Order: sequence, then C-alpha cells, then structure tokens
Amino acid sequence: MKIILLQDEKKLGKKGDIIEASDGYARNYILPKKIGVEATPKNLNDLKLQKANADKLAKEQLDAAKELAAVLETKTVEVKMKAGEGGKAFGSVSSKEIAAACKEQHDIELDKKKLLLPEALKNFGMYEVSVKLHPQVTAKLKVHISEQ
Repeated sequence: MKIILLQDEKKLGKKGDIIEASDGYARNYILPKKIGVEATPKNLNDLKLQKANADKLAKEQLDAAKELAAVLETKTVEVKMKAGEGGKAFGSVSSKEIAAACKEQHDIELDKKKLLLPEALKNFGMYEVSVKLHPQVTAKLKVHISEQ
C-alpha cells in the first residue's frame, strides 16, 4: 500500500514522502496514529499543491530577505555610549542595543539573535556587523559608536 507521510517518522521517512508499506502495517499502525494517509489521487494532488505553496512561500521569503539586505547595506546605525577614563568607551555595545537603535533610527526591525558581532564592541569607531536574514542571505550593517 502506498502511503503519504504527514510527519517525520524515524525509519519511515520525512513529511511529504510517499512510501510503500505492507497493508497490515499501514492499516494497524500508520493510519490509526495519523502518521500518514493513503496515497489516493486526491491526496497526491493535495500534496502537490502543498509543496507548490511551500516553494512559493520560501521564494517570497528569500526575495524579501534580499531586498532587506540591499537596504541594510546602505544604512549606518549610530549608537552613543558613555566615555570612561581616558576617552575609552564605558562598557560595550550589545546586539540588543544595535537592534533597538536600528528600529529607532531607520524603522527597520531586526532580531538581536540574527546580529553576528565580530567581537565585543568596546571602543568608539565604525564597525561592520553581519546580519543573518535568511539561511542564504547575510547583510553587512555599519555601526558607528560615538561618545554621548
């Protein structure tokens, strides 16, 4: 019996895979536990439509990430810090502060977990911070740290 898997199942396959299972195994285990459904023409067509929709959604997300990356490449975020003794920065700038400054200055919402800081930003000056927008898209954001 041909079965379309509805979820990832160890030893059987991944969600959306079409597998061949014995009739007894399919009737007594796979179908009652809602791990899969029988591969009827209607169910195969539904699977095809779901895959097409998922591909379309993934492409839209990739395009949106590329557009945001192009915008971020041109922006500079200004972060002000207090100065300690001898004109050195007091503390360091975190990814949370950079994300908040980007939201405030350019109205671009960034997730602080997606900001990849090269090292702790403890000195005044200009830095390039990588932003992982998508598994295939990484942008460089310029961060200028100045004295308050």
